[in-house]
Amino acid sequence: MRIKAAKQVFKFSRELFRGLGPGLITGAADDDPSGIATYSQAGAQFRFGLIWTLVLATPLMISIQMLSARIGWVTGRGLGANIKALFPLWFTTGLVSLFVTANTINIAADIGAMGEAVRLFTPIPASVSIFVFGIVCVVSPVFFSYERSVRILKWLTLALFAYVAVILTVKVPWWQVTTESLQPWAFLQPDVRLSDYAAIVVAVMGTTISPYLFFWQASQEAEDDLRRPNAAKRHADPRYAAKHLGRIRLDTVVGMLFSNLIALCIVIATAVTLNQQGITEIQTSAQAALALRPVAGDLAFVVFGLGIIGTGLLAVPVLAGSAAYAVSEVFEWTNGLSHKFNEARGFYLIIIAATGVGSTLGYFEIDPIKMLLWSAIINGVIAVPIMVAMLLIGQSDRLMGAYTISTQHRVFGWLATALMAVAVVLMFIT
Repeated sequence: MRIKAAKQVFKFSRELFRGLGPGLITGAADDDPSGIATYSQAGAQFRFGLIWTLVLATPLMISIQMLSARIGWVTGRGLGANIKALFPLWFTTGLVSLFVTANTINIAADIGAMGEAVRLFTPIPASVSIFVFGIVCVVSPVFFSYERSVRILKWLTLALFAYVAVILTVKVPWWQVTTESLQPWAFLQPDVRLSDYAAIVVAVMGTTISPYLFFWQASQEAEDDLRRPNAAKRHADPRYAAKHLGRIRLDTVVGMLFSNLIALCIVIATAVTLNQQGITEIQTSAQAALALRPVAGDLAFVVFGLGIIGTGLLAVPVLAGSAAYAVSEVFEWTNGLSHKFNEARGFYLIIIAATGVGSTLGYFEIDPIKMLLWSAIINGVIAVPIMVAMLLIGQSDRLMGAYTISTQHRVFGWLATALMAVAVVLMFIT
């Protein structure tokens, strides 16, 4: 009986995993090495006092990502093309230029973190690792087929379970976690400055709701649908549309819940280890892994460090790919991972350029926190107008036809946009 039940669970899990795609990869890519550093700092500095931000952000994140996926599937085009259809060209190109700049800086921070993570285990210089990782992140999307690229990215999402494993290796006071999460103001240290708390709140929100996730999921849904036979005709079938939108909803919900569950594990792991040992300043994800070693042991250190490398290998192609989709769509170039290099040269050259420039920046001794700060500032500037544009697209009868978003979806979307706007204001005044 138990064997039969186990087989059924395994079969269900396998079918569920097969059915997941853009939403799962998008959610997992959100927990990149830069994000790991942010969540580690949140746990080390404020213990469990910022868990409420992840709880608050989760439904809003799901809402805005479902909107991006819906836009991609309904229109058969990515966000870049849809924004261009609704707004002036100067506005679209300016937005996309800032978006590509932020992604390139983020790639530099992520590849640099991966190089530092390799140094935790081997004497290999970070410069060599950065070069190798840059090549790997270019080769995967450029030379592999669409199916293989997606399959690799899906399997790389399993690297995030490393942070669940870290939680299992340390003792977690769950009652304290719950209490401090529900009443964060009651447990703040007397010497905590409001500006420091506001800054990390903004960092967590900006890491959780990021523009590159919007562009990637919309373009992936559009490309995935265009590969299906008679896709345009099948959109007119209400049963097919309902089934497919249901698949998008499940994929997105699972992906975003998975993403924020991993973020929660990182915050808790660093809170119960680093914070309780008086370590409250974390600048890089590699530093977080190193600080874990004397507190949580070698296993937690190794798992945390390997997780940085695995998540980086997932996130960098997504960052470069989303930049390539955005630029290609605006200039109406042939684009998509389903095309070969000679069919979509501009698209793939953007991937190569973004990864190459990001890797090159990793060679310079630029403060990783400064890189993350500039990336956060640029993303903050463009996130709100992109979200406003997405909501207007989602409500447009001309672009969405019979599939405009519901009133409930609009409410959550505008709430997410307002929250990001507040976060941006706080970022500039603190």
